[in-house]
Amino acid sequence: MISLKTAAKKNQHVVRLLVIMVVWMIFMAITRFEKFYTFSNFKTMASQFPEFGVMALGGMLCMMTGGIDLSCVGVANFTAVVCALLMTALGGENGVLPAATFPLFVVLPLVIGAFWGAFNGLLVSKIRIPPILATLGVNELLSGICIVLTGGGSYSSFPKDMTNLIVTDIGGVLPVRLLVFVIVAVVIWFMLEKTTYGTKLRLLGSSEKVAVYSGMKTVPLLIRTYMTSGICSALGGLLMLGTYASARADYGSQYTLQTILIIVLGGVSPLGGKGKMSGVILAIFVLKMLESGINRFQNISSYYISLIWGGVLILAMVLDYVTGDKRSRG
Repeated sequence: MISLKTAAKKNQHVVRLLVIMVVWMIFMAITRFEKFYTFSNFKTMASQFPEFGVMALGGMLCMMTGGIDLSCVGVANFTAVVCALLMTALGGENGVLPAATFPLFVVLPLVIGAFWGAFNGLLVSKIRIPPILATLGVNELLSGICIVLTGGGSYSSFPKDMTNLIVTDIGGVLPVRLLVFVIVAVVIWFMLEKTTYGTKLRLLGSSEKVAVYSGMKTVPLLIRTYMTSGICSALGGLLMLGTYASARADYGSQYTLQTILIIVLGGVSPLGGKGKMSGVILAIFVLKMLESGINRFQNISSYYISLIWGGVLILAMVLDYVTGDKRSRG
């Protein structure tokens, strides 16, 4: 039987996040109880984090292979822009989106995400471009396309029927966006823990040579992984479209840093081969609680949040190196 000490050591990232969460909740209870501990605040957090949460879940898979996906925001905004333009075209003169077209805007993000994800996967697996360069290039390409399509500004003149549905609450309590996140999380958990995909993913991230010598087909695996990440990013874009009720090339620009921070804080090694979904989901909750808490202090500018995230990311990677993963980068 595994002792409590052994379990804590094995899941040190989860323990670390739980400690941070408890300390932060106590701090907020002492300093901003009436503003932080409200149903409205927690409901707002539950509505906001799915946007970058689903992107983080997809990016987690890429980092477990030893790669990275920096195109998440580009794919998300491209999806939002294309969907917005198509809604305008289908809305016609009366500006009302036919209900029969709603399923199209569920399938379309999946297709867009799968396409650009597969493109990333081909660049990484077949052409052998380093993931950081391949996905960064795709992100810039999509951002440029979005600027051309929107004229550099925000595009909001489209029927809001679909976006209104995205931001509604089921029974006045459960946000639709949270439900989307839960569905995505369950699907990815099943892929990682109940199929051979998760085993292959970790083996590839631990040692590509061993994976190849064991007969694993790494190219289809990488393409499938980046496709999944692309689909998650596209769904994040659809959620962003609902939140902002408009589309723009630079929406969610801070999400790239946030998703990487979440993945690393959640215990996924930047070198690949290691990581659990439970840690990533907990990191999403912790990060959102920290952000929401910081916003309750009026004397602290929201501009400092990116600075804080950058510092936390560096600290997390240093701690990860010191406490465990010291594999050579060469």
